[in-house]
Amino acid sequence: MIYTIPRAGLLLPVLIALAACGAEPAAKTPAQIEAAAAAEAAAKEVEKGPNGGRMLRDGDFAIEMTIYETNQEPQFRAFATLDGTPVDPKAVELAVTLKRLGDKVDGFRFAPVDGYLAGNGVVTEPHSFDVEVVAVHAGKRHAWTYENHEGRTRINAAAAREGGIATERAGPVTLEDSRELLGTVELAPGARSQVRARFPGTVMAVMKQVGDQVRAGEVIARVESNDSLQIYAVRAPVSGVVYERATNVGDVAGSDPIFVIGDPGKTTVVFNVFPRDLEAVRGGETVRITTLDDTPVASGRLTGFLPDGNRTAGTALVRADLPNPDGRWRPGMALKGRVIVGGVQVPLAVRSDAIQPFRDFQVVFAKVGDEYEVRMLQLGRKAGGFTEVLGGLDPGTEYVSKGSFLVRADVEKSGASHDH
Repeated sequence: MIYTIPRAGLLLPVLIALAACGAEPAAKTPAQIEAAAAAEAAAKEVEKGPNGGRMLRDGDFAIEMTIYETNQEPQFRAFATLDGTPVDPKAVELAVTLKRLGDKVDGFRFAPVDGYLAGNGVVTEPHSFDVEVVAVHAGKRHAWTYENHEGRTRINAAAAREGGIATERAGPVTLEDSRELLGTVELAPGARSQVRARFPGTVMAVMKQVGDQVRAGEVIARVESNDSLQIYAVRAPVSGVVYERATNVGDVAGSDPIFVIGDPGKTTVVFNVFPRDLEAVRGGETVRITTLDDTPVASGRLTGFLPDGNRTAGTALVRADLPNPDGRWRPGMALKGRVIVGGVQVPLAVRSDAIQPFRDFQVVFAKVGDEYEVRMLQLGRKAGGFTEVLGGLDPGTEYVSKGSFLVRADVEKSGASHDH
């Protein structure tokens, strides 16, 4: 088998233009058109041999280069011919050098096996490299070079910035063991004030509605006392917002509250804890509070479990303070919480959102200068937005952590192929 992959094109700027609402595709520059045409022509000109490999010719001597991977790790196999007639592999000395993106070099020596020459190592993924082949037969040296690029593209820095592409270095990460909780915003226990009439009587006037702002000392109702028949003012004991109003003109005010005033800046989130998480979630633990779409809101600490649970949901309840100086978070709103209950340090991990499908692999895109290329990953545990990498990526590699789908689209648009 041989892999014939044309050079990737400069297509990300076109992709970005198409993503803009109502935008027309940007016209290709003459250089881009020429490069695409050259890549297409080069792909068509590759001569295939009887074993499906790339034919390398020097006069009447030829080498057919293949990468064989059926039921085994990928391995170079080479077939030598002279005037189209197979040459005894024992009569050929063969060496192959692969120059990969990032100046990594792999070298292979070959030995005769069952009518062909077999490379002495695994051709690791990606099969993307500049190839140098040197063969010696009957005292004569033959040499060839060619490109075999796969999953690679070039994106200049300006286009990458415009597309929102960001990178970071792969390295050790603590994979956090966490529990996700759903909760509801409530006023803090000390943020509610109940307002009662001082003396029983008929409500003569009501000045505030639910939702109105009030100041401490402000008149919010007037009541005529049953005993003195004098009208007196009911004043707000604190500043805040009217959350409840339980009276109207003509009602008889007794011992029950007629208003509830709350301080909207003092709120908490009451989280539901399912029975399966009771052993892991404890009071005093830090909780990261987010919106339902994972936008960060605040961090806080869980109190102990509340005396009563949620009978409807069958959950225990735990509370965390929620800073709310602008009153944005209103009682009844739903929020999420994530409680870190443990973690494990792994030597190498990448952001889970950076991983993309490519052929039969899960990959990230390594960045070297303005070039981007796939790295096929062996993956392990996943937690806290990161995924452990067990193989396929060197520590310290700069990889696309944000916008990897754009790089993948550019690779696919470039027409890179992996022939079998």
